[in-house]
Amino acid sequence: MIDEIFQKFTDEDLQSYEKAGYKIVGKNKHSAVQLCRWTKSKISGGKNCYKSAYGIDSSRCVQGTVSLNLCQFSCTFCWRTFKHDRFKSEGKWDDPKIILDGFIDGQRKLLSGYGGNPKTTKETFRKAMDPQHIALSLDGEMLLYPFITDLIREIKSKNMTVFIVTNGTMPNKIKEIFEKDTEPDNLSISVYATNKEDYKKVTNSMIPDEFEKVKETLDLMKNFKTARTIMRTTLVKGLNDYNAEEFSELINKYKPKFVQLKGYSWLGESKKRLKLSNMPTMKEIEDYGKIIQEKTGYIPKLKDKISRVIIFVKDEKTWGWNKEKNKEQDKRLSQRPKSNFQTKKVLKGISLAVIAQ
Repeated sequence: MIDEIFQKFTDEDLQSYEKAGYKIVGKNKHSAVQLCRWTKSKISGGKNCYKSAYGIDSSRCVQGTVSLNLCQFSCTFCWRTFKHDRFKSEGKWDDPKIILDGFIDGQRKLLSGYGGNPKTTKETFRKAMDPQHIALSLDGEMLLYPFITDLIREIKSKNMTVFIVTNGTMPNKIKEIFEKDTEPDNLSISVYATNKEDYKKVTNSMIPDEFEKVKETLDLMKNFKTARTIMRTTLVKGLNDYNAEEFSELINKYKPKFVQLKGYSWLGESKKRLKLSNMPTMKEIEDYGKIIQEKTGYIPKLKDKISRVIIFVKDEKTWGWNKEKNKEQDKRLSQRPKSNFQTKKVLKGISLAVIAQ
């Protein structure tokens, strides 16, 4: 079965991930963390990412996956590395608690060198070493991890926030999340085309009826009351940037709380498959967004020219609800036990903080 899949890696594969800045998590090696560019930015006194619209402090955000190199898609524009046997597995899975502990430990190890960064204050570093948010978005399809509801529950039991990005091809897992009352704080459903033929072309899907499954998942969004439901797409010039009216029809039909447009960036492994000319300009993204606004009435609330992202909200009432949810998140996070620095070591000239939970 699809949700019993786990990808086994060679030692060479694991070494290549480590060289790319990943920390592999757990005995069965299907999970990993990697520092996001915005985590690096914020901890060094720079900019927060566009997720600030959802109340997220990038310096305390863990970018992780429970499905490393495990996905039904091999999207043309994906910057991730596609290893061999992307859709094969041994069916061995780590416990949610082990994964969450591994996420936090891995994040701290990746951040350790920033303790000696002159641009990083002691207070910022202390907070960063006590992460508050888990973004399950790094690589692969998160819902292929069979214990995803238990992981959501484990994360929330620590008064942390959790965002999940899914390709939308597993509506039964979406039902399970709802039925088990384990709504994440954000549920983002990626929609990469507006018809069956284009979906296969854009995603190189390894499963049948992927577009029908995505639509079934979109239809389930209405059941989620506490999660921010988000329809998101990556716009690739010349590949899927011509369908704004059809995309608007999907928005009007399924009524997500938010819509997120992101321009493709010519990065990583995608450079082997696409050209620099496939990157839309910010103006082209905005022009696409104007059609969305005109056809749906959704309101643009955030534009990030660096990330080349536009976030739309359904209406002002929903935006007010989002602000209240941000406050609720802050309250939840404030109730977490504080971590304390116990010792400081200097290892090869790098300040390494050791934190006791």
